[in-house]
Amino acid sequence: MATVSFIIIGLYLPLCFLKTSTAAAGSTLVSKNGSFELGFFGHQDTNFHRSLLASAPPGDICDGYNLCGPNGLCVISNSPVCSCLKGFKPKNEENWILGENSDGCVFVTPVMCPNKDDGFVQYSGVKVPATTDYRVNQSLSLKECKENCLRNCSCTAYASSNVNGCTLWFGDLFSIRKLPHGGQDLYVRVPASELSTSNRSKLKIIVTVASAVCVVFGMLLVFYCIRKRRMLKVGKYGAMGQNNEGQNEELELPLFNLSTISNATNSFSFNNKLGEGGFGPVYKGLLTDGKEIAVKRLSQTSGQGATEFKNEVRLIAKLQHRNLVKLLGCCIEGEEKLLIYEYMPNGSLDFYIFDQGRQLDWSQRFHIINGIARGLLYLHQDSRLRIIHRDLKASNVLLDEEMNPKISDFGMARLFGGDETEGVTKKVVGTYGYMAPEYAIDGQFSVKSDVFSFGILLLETLTGKRSRGFHEPKHNLNLVGHVWRMWKEGRVFGCD
Repeated sequence: MATVSFIIIGLYLPLCFLKTSTAAAGSTLVSKNGSFELGFFGHQDTNFHRSLLASAPPGDICDGYNLCGPNGLCVISNSPVCSCLKGFKPKNEENWILGENSDGCVFVTPVMCPNKDDGFVQYSGVKVPATTDYRVNQSLSLKECKENCLRNCSCTAYASSNVNGCTLWFGDLFSIRKLPHGGQDLYVRVPASELSTSNRSKLKIIVTVASAVCVVFGMLLVFYCIRKRRMLKVGKYGAMGQNNEGQNEELELPLFNLSTISNATNSFSFNNKLGEGGFGPVYKGLLTDGKEIAVKRLSQTSGQGATEFKNEVRLIAKLQHRNLVKLLGCCIEGEEKLLIYEYMPNGSLDFYIFDQGRQLDWSQRFHIINGIARGLLYLHQDSRLRIIHRDLKASNVLLDEEMNPKISDFGMARLFGGDETEGVTKKVVGTYGYMAPEYAIDGQFSVKSDVFSFGILLLETLTGKRSRGFHEPKHNLNLVGHVWRMWKEGRVFGCD
């Protein structure tokens, strides 16, 4: 007779079979992605044999276990795919904004138990939580299940069982996702305070409509107040609050009205256009107090989007260094998303190092390289946030009136925690020619990735040659290989 034991190890579930006879002992391994392997010892030898019985079926990103963290919901049709359940907010808001969802979500307002006024939010067509702390009761109706959950302070959700009765979940909820077809109805507990907010909003609409019907003056006044409040909300938060229910963090920099920026740039006149990058066009502007500004306007066809916009606002607003471009504020009204920077009259570094008519002398080159290094050191070591830029290049280094360099464009940057030294991403961003090999090939980035990009930028500044597209035909070398060969031959000043 065989004995079966279950052992949960990490993300795998081995099923061990121990036979009391002399037959071969074996085990079965079910991996996180659904692969099914059989392992056994042979009759005639002591070797352990493994055989793949079934591979994992194809799936989407939401099939991963606990992708959105505790109390998160994965919807493959949304962008980003992860959001918090209603009544919850991101546990680590900075990481959540940057797409790191492993910390999951927590209650906006802690559950006060017992509280008969607590309620439930229904999610239809979902995969129920993959949580070990649950209880099935086949004798309860759905209504009785709800009442049982309300009486238990640890109960966070319930659902109807497939056959009869119901299932109760306790504690954090893991791996909830919206299914494209089928699925179950899941009822997630929400504190009374969150429900009352929704009820008050509905009541306010009813009172406003009734007052408008009765009194014309009241109608006009209420309409004015509601419209004004909506405009303030759009101007203050705009798209910053999308897909982040429960998050109510104010921006840490000034907000400009769209009319102010439009007037400053002559309605985004072509004559005021300074250039265009991955984010969109950049315009020169003049405020009413005489201050010159540079305005980056997110284009609808931009390769970057709302995520990069929020990333730059959140990060650069907290950074202060003479070699980092200063963000003066932003504007978010309707579809318009604008970033307002200090104006750099001498443009970007690439205009000088790649233009034969704007050659820099050696002291200027040293001054610029030294300033870039100081700014990078601040990002990596001296600021209270460790930032990996991931897109350091000549066009992202701006020069002020005294030719002081300032690193700009933090839309692709990543924030590291105090103990983190490297990260891995499936979405490689940046500019080829400046990417470190391990980042371009494997998506692995760290402080060293920025240092590699800085090295390429240094060579471009010294030689006046572009890394991307450079080819030395005699020895079939790129810029790095060419400079290295000249260095070994003692001809470092003959790199032309």
